[in-house]
Amino acid sequence: MKDFIKLDFNPHIARSQLRELRYLLDKNKSLSEKDGIVPFFRDNHHLSAFIGSYHPKINRFNRLAFEYDIFGDFAADLVIGDSIKKSYCFVEFEGAASNSIFVSKSGKNTPEWSSRFEKGFSQILDWFWKLDDLEKTDAFEDRFTARNIDYMGLLIIGRNEHLEPREKKRLEWRQKNLILNSKQVYCMTFDELYDDLLFRLEKYQLAAEVDN
Repeated sequence: MKDFIKLDFNPHIARSQLRELRYLLDKNKSLSEKDGIVPFFRDNHHLSAFIGSYHPKINRFNRLAFEYDIFGDFAADLVIGDSIKKSYCFVEFEGAASNSIFVSKSGKNTPEWSSRFEKGFSQILDWFWKLDDLEKTDAFEDRFTARNIDYMGLLIIGRNEHLEPREKKRLEWRQKNLILNSKQVYCMTFDELYDDLLFRLEKYQLAAEVDN
């Protein structure tokens, strides 16, 4: 899909859809990207848009796209944008299984990063390469109504309960220190996503009430 959906973000709808995410996570210890995760977010636009709150400059959550074609070579599962700030968040969903993030290898005490995790990160790397390559071109401006944008990437994968304390620390370290071509790439579990969005929605709604 090349065109963005124009969304009038509603935090109350997002809050309701977030409860559906909690139900989905509670009901399923593991989730398939193709059959469970991607269809859920595609059906819940306001919650999907609020994932853009990870980008500090996205305030409006007014552009949304699923399976977004990145100049013919790659596709992002989800892209959220602020059309005024020209800021975008590119999201890759992967599965939520016991071996989604780390895998144990015979003869090794320390689990290795899974091929699924590395594949997800490599996809974001390719998106960023393509965006950087096409920046300042007419084709880029046709897509984003600007010749450059402020963007970041998210890799959402796995579940908290599948991580041992040491592996949680490894993931946290990677979260804090992963920068790609001066762009933030943030990796998190679906449980972290839920907790973060719940906290952010409460702050968002409180700020809206104060403004009114």
